[in-house]
Amino acid sequence: MSTVYLVDDDDAIRDSLLWLLRSRGVEARSWPSAEAFLADYRPEMRGCLLLDIRMQAMSGLELFECLRARDCRMPTIFLTGHGDVPQAVQALKGGAFDFLEKPYDDQDLGDRLVAALNFDRERADLAMSAATTEARLQSLSEREREVMEGILAGKFNKVIAAELNIAMRTVEVHRAHIFEKMNVKSAVELAQLLAAGGKS
Repeated sequence: MSTVYLVDDDDAIRDSLLWLLRSRGVEARSWPSAEAFLADYRPEMRGCLLLDIRMQAMSGLELFECLRARDCRMPTIFLTGHGDVPQAVQALKGGAFDFLEKPYDDQDLGDRLVAALNFDRERADLAMSAATTEARLQSLSEREREVMEGILAGKFNKVIAAELNIAMRTVEVHRAHIFEKMNVKSAVELAQLLAAGGKS
């Protein structure tokens, strides 16, 4: 479930933001401090972070950097006061998704959070797709991989057969197995699948 994880030490702002998000059908949870969020943080959390940049004790920026060190890649939006804009710009350079100055427009904030949630979902889908492609590749035998290289190079079956010193009928059988295992119907589809997964 995609969730907005809100960390802000102002009770009134937390309450108003939770109401805003839930009114838009967005799942949201909140914490009153960076330390409290860190205590509950789990690597499997999915969604986006909405952090107040200036908080007592650990700041939103420090929390962001701490999470990055733990390899957390959830998109992060900062809420900033006017004097915090340079820090927020620096956070963007460090990989933050966006920042909004207080007082913010509810509609604008809602739109940006939805965009961040969509970004996280698309990235998770891509990672899952890449993992699926890798698993399919691992299912190929060594000979099937050799035949696949010939297919991707645009070689005819008879050329692949000659290069690998096997019968053309054997190449045809391997070709059929490769397409079946990789769940494609043509050499073009195979090339597109591997290109999408960064394998070519």
